[in-house]
Amino acid sequence: MKLAFKLSLPFLGLFLLGLSLTISSCDKEVEETKYDDSTTWKSIESRIIVPKCANCHYAGSSFARQSGMVLTADSAYQEIVNSYVHNTSAKTNGLEMLGKDGIASLEKSFFWEKINAPNQDHFYDDHPYYGSQMPLGGDPLTNGELKLIKDWILAGAPKDGKPVADAKLVLADSSRYELPEFRNLAQPASGIQLKVAPFNMQPGQEREFNQYTTPLTTQDLYINRMEMEMRRGSHHFLLYTFRGNTPSQYLPQQGTIRDIYNLDGSFNLLNLLPMNYHVFFAGTQWSRLDYHFPPGVALKLPKNTSLDLNVHNINRTSTVKQGEVQVNLHTIPQSQVQKVAQILDLNNTDINLPPKQVTTLEKTYTFNQKRTIFQLFSHAHKLMTNFKVQIVGGARNGETIYVAYDWEHPPILNFDTPLVLEAGQGLRMITTYNNTTNQTVNFGLS
Repeated sequence: MKLAFKLSLPFLGLFLLGLSLTISSCDKEVEETKYDDSTTWKSIESRIIVPKCANCHYAGSSFARQSGMVLTADSAYQEIVNSYVHNTSAKTNGLEMLGKDGIASLEKSFFWEKINAPNQDHFYDDHPYYGSQMPLGGDPLTNGELKLIKDWILAGAPKDGKPVADAKLVLADSSRYELPEFRNLAQPASGIQLKVAPFNMQPGQEREFNQYTTPLTTQDLYINRMEMEMRRGSHHFLLYTFRGNTPSQYLPQQGTIRDIYNLDGSFNLLNLLPMNYHVFFAGTQWSRLDYHFPPGVALKLPKNTSLDLNVHNINRTSTVKQGEVQVNLHTIPQSQVQKVAQILDLNNTDINLPPKQVTTLEKTYTFNQKRTIFQLFSHAHKLMTNFKVQIVGGARNGETIYVAYDWEHPPILNFDTPLVLEAGQGLRMITTYNNTTNQTVNFGLS
């Protein structure tokens, strides 16, 4: 296992959540719903909203609190149609959750923006503060599900009456939107572009390596947006700095690729040693990321800083595959920075997973100062089945605020209204692993 828990928290004020998208299911069990096709709304509610949304958006959940939407069967319609938009940026842009004026409502619907996966580039490029598309962390809605909802919206989003479409026929289209292939990033107007040149991965190979950059800047830079683009097969791409006390012999040679695995699959111990001094700076487990910090917030890149680029790819095919990474660090003048983001990197390396057993690990961190969190994300490896983060202390003690079930593409959760934790409060990580192997698994790289 690489990390049982790795959480980067962007924080406002003293601490800002640095960088860290989405959840296929949350911690509430949703009873199996009998499909009801008596009206189009009933089809949408019973076939889409309840099974795919209500497990996160239920009364009292963090997700319902942030969005203002409870999407269980008893309240979903009134929460979606003619309801209040909580997202500040969407509200400023004149969006409504969903009106009943057909095509006019479709064009200004925040609900449609949030679920319309084929329009993903527009959503993230043009509306950086709209949060994440839904369902958070899971597969996007199928093309059939989207068509049924769109037909319903165009018909005025009726709750009752004759169905506007044959739900079973429309939903037979189970195809989904897929991200387009790798694209080259344009140079940022202000900032730095980093590239990991194309590299090969042999059939069935897991390849992880580090590449150290030259110093990136002679003056402090303030990053307010990060773009990352990776070819398919990527497990993660991380940017590290080094601790101030790193022995000089462990500072790598700049530009050289340092593979973690030898050709026979064994570890290259010489290349592993510098990683003991890594300090997380930014990263993603998504093949495409475009993250904008909140207005006035930036992450500081100190002058004369070099970054160690950590690339991890897996080729599960029978042919040679190529990997490649590009990163844009967009910057703003210091005069525009109101709050400086810092990274809080919480980890649990005390891992002991007996063979053929399901094991749940917990670790709690209590903060001695006020924390204002605007983003959370996690990092674990493939035996992980469930990753939760809960609030510790205060009125929301025990509330689950983050859940991941996909170890390869865990959610990046952005808080439109930052999560404030007072001194004495904290976060508890609850991580479940299913060790299906015949060996005990401990903390490590594989």
